[in-house]
Formats: sequence, C-alpha cells, structure tokens
Amino acid sequence: MKTNRAVRTPGGLSVRLDVRALTVVVLLLLAALTASVVLIGTGDFPISAADVLRTLAGEGDAGQEFIVTELRLPRVLVGLLVGASLGLGGALFQSISRNPLGSPDVLGLGQGATAGALTVIVLFGGTANQVALGALAGGLVTGTAIYVLAWKRGVHGYRLVLVGIGVSAIVTAVNGYLLTKSDIVDAARAVVWMTGSLDGRDWDQVWPLLALSAVLLPLVLANSRALGMMEMGDDVSYALGVRVERVRLLLMLSAVLLTASATAAAGPVSFVALTAPQLARRLTRSPGPNLAASLCMGAALLVTADWVSQRAFGAEQLPVGVVTGVLGGVYLLWLLVTERRAGRI
Repeated sequence: MKTNRAVRTPGGLSVRLDVRALTVVVLLLLAALTASVVLIGTGDFPISAADVLRTLAGEGDAGQEFIVTELRLPRVLVGLLVGASLGLGGALFQSISRNPLGSPDVLGLGQGATAGALTVIVLFGGTANQVALGALAGGLVTGTAIYVLAWKRGVHGYRLVLVGIGVSAIVTAVNGYLLTKSDIVDAARAVVWMTGSLDGRDWDQVWPLLALSAVLLPLVLANSRALGMMEMGDDVSYALGVRVERVRLLLMLSAVLLTASATAAAGPVSFVALTAPQLARRLTRSPGPNLAASLCMGAALLVTADWVSQRAFGAEQLPVGVVTGVLGGVYLLWLLVTERRAGRI
C-alpha cells in the first residue's frame, strides 16, 4: 500500500508526505492526551474525564480546580515532557549510532546524571533544585566523555555503543561507592531518587522542561533531514552537502540535554528512551529517525506507565521507574534475541 503523497504548495514547492507516519503521530498524540486526562482523574479523589476537561477549561468548582491544576496537572505535564524528551533523545542516539542499542540507558547517560545527583546528595546534602542541577551537570559531563573517547576521525556506530557501555560500567561503580559512603538518611533519599518517580512533581519542574523543549525541539526537527541522510553513511552525506560532524555534534548535544533534563526532573526512568523509538519505527514502518513519532510514543508510554503504577497494585503504588524497568527489560531481551537471529549481534 502506497503511503507517500506529494503535496504541492501554492508557491510551487513540493513536499513528500508519509501518510502512515503522520497518522501514527496523530494517534500517538491522541493516546498520550487521553491517558493524561484519565491520569489527572485518578487518585484518592476520583474525577471523571468530563469533569477534568471542564475544570481544565476553567469551569470546575473550587475543589476540582485545586486538585486538577495544583496537584495533578503538574505531575502529568512533567510525565509528558519527560517521556517526550526521553523518546526524542533515544531516537537521536539510535539514529546517530545506527544501532537499536544506542540509547541513553545503554550508553550510560542516565547513570552519569545519577552520579551528579548522588554527589550533591551525599557530599553536600543539597536541596531538590540542587540535586536536579547536579543530575544535569552529571549527564553533560558523561555525554562529553563518551563523545571524546569515541572520537576517531568521527563518531561511528558500534564504537559509540561500546564506549558508552564502558563508561556506564565505570559510572555505575562510582555510584555504588557514593552510596556506601553516605549515611542512612542520605542513602535512603538517594535510592528513592534513583528509582525514578513522578511523585511530588509540581510547576517548578514543569517550566524548565518546557523552556528547554521549546529551544531544542525546533533545533532538532530542523536538522532531521540531515540526520536521515547520515543514516546512509558519512561519505554519502558529505556528497549530499551535509556537514556531518557539525550536525552530529549538535544533535548529540541536544540528545544529552534532553536526557539529562528529563533525569533531573524525574530521576533515571529506565528504558523509555530505548523502547519508544523502536516501537515508533515498527508502527510507522518508515525509514529514518522517526523523531516526531518517537517523541509522542515516549510521552504516551510514560503517562500510561504512571497510570499503571498507581492503579495496578491497589494501595501499594509503585514508582513509575519500576514499571518502565520491568516492561523495558522484557523488551530489551526480545530485541537482543531478534538482533541475534538477524545476525546483527
């Protein structure tokens, strides 16, 4: 079935439109928004979806207004932004490395951000905002180290993944050391943060994520065509006029910032960055990075996982990182088996 259409603008420009990919993006966006409305209505004081929409439109009563806009909406917005950031960051890394395992989870960026947060918690007893800044700094330092160590006339494929796995092992050992040197109170606080959770998130986490996304999203999408060309190899990309290393460095920096900021806001929520791009690619059946679909898939996955964490276990609510870790671990095993049968690993 043909899914590509050529759309001609009044100015004479012709744009190729992938109808299936566009349909998948729209459906994933609707799924994320629907799950968000349901999640806002979930809790000790249930609110119907109709009342949630009415309250968001400014027509709810005072009690509903407080519960929705002050307590639940910020948490859901953080979930959407964190999931979207992880999905987009994972798609960028997988496309740059041309490897389905080239995600922030495998490359060690989450562990690097965790090291930054643990340093602030254990050594300085920092506040929540200081812990977030520490996580952001740790992710940036780790991303820079991976890029420098993987550089050899460019950054390519499996070298990036192997260097990332090595850095991840080192940083994980550092994190274990920091935990052993902390007192019981700081250790408990650190373990809670390391699980990955949306509990207690408010507008203080929403605005920085929203501002960073507003800057990085247009930048990434503006370079999506060059990124698609780079998947054909550096030589072909150079021949087509792509400034490969400049684009690669810019997109890797964007991916590191997206991943580190998401980790700073919600802790190291695992496997969303790994699974979202792969699931999006299977739905769109489209070559290329599938950035928009990965972004929407990440947002839908995280808010759905947060709903599962609140509802599936009754009164025993789980941090969302536990749910994504279990589901993502199963998916990773399936992906490894598939790649091995295909002879790629």
